Amino acid sequence: MRGIGIGYVNKIQVKYNYVLIKVNISMPSVLIPKNSLVETTQTGLLNDTVIDITPLQNITTQDIKNMNVFAKSCAKSIFVCHYDYIKGERGLNYDDLVRAATRISQRLDDPILFNLVNILLQNTIYISNEFIELTDSIVDTAVLIYDYLYRIFFSQM
Repeated sequence: MRGIGIGYVNKIQVKYNYVLIKVNISMPSVLIPKNSLVETTQTGLLNDTVIDITPLQNITTQDIKNMNVFAKSCAKSIFVCHYDYIKGERGLNYDDLVRAATRISQRLDDPILFNLVNILLQNTIYISNEFIELTDSIVDTAVLIYDYLYRIFFSQM
């Protein structure tokens, strides 16, 4: 939780539509809010799987005061009680990353894409050259207007 190891996976049950993971929290002082994001994530080069628990709300000392996850009154609290369940999601893993990188590299290897990018770059160069010529024409026109107005106003003095 928050990057700190607080327990271990005790049991994994694979069902048709879900996976049920029993986790033992080895630190009795750890309170997990019911409003938490739970994800399984692969980390490290050896694809170690961890369960990330990220609380989604701020906890005050008033919430924690006299909290006992083993008491019957815990069911009404904002914390996960003994033998409670939290629904989690599958987080990031390296297999998804490899698949995504493969799809991107296959799309970038497409010759049609390179032709389109080449045409886009050529048109961008053409447009920028036209823009430079346009700004040069505007500058020339502004200089002519400045000279004309200068002659009119200062010739009368």
